[in-house]
Amino acid sequence: MNCVYILVSKAIDSYYIGETIDLDERLQQHNVGFYETVFTKQANDWTLFHVINCDNRSQARKIETHIKKMKSKTYIQNLKKFPEITEKLKKKYI
Repeated sequence: MNCVYILVSKAIDSYYIGETIDLDERLQQHNVGFYETVFTKQANDWTLFHVINCDNRSQARKIETHIKKMKSKTYIQNLKKFPEITEKLKKKYI
């Protein structure tokens, strides 16, 4: 199942938003620096902060883009704190 995932690194006090079909494998890739030129290469302590399960890849990509455009740690934290925000996003990007 496609999902949007949000990772957090305490080492660099930052969040990372992505989408994938295999969350476990993708998290491992972020922590071992699998991709040489990605943002997550800056740290190796990435942990899962929040997951949004999506109906398909198109929906996941749209929600990922929406969250990235917000450019707000507060918004990211509120996604976890207030599940109704996630539900509105899923309905908006059917």
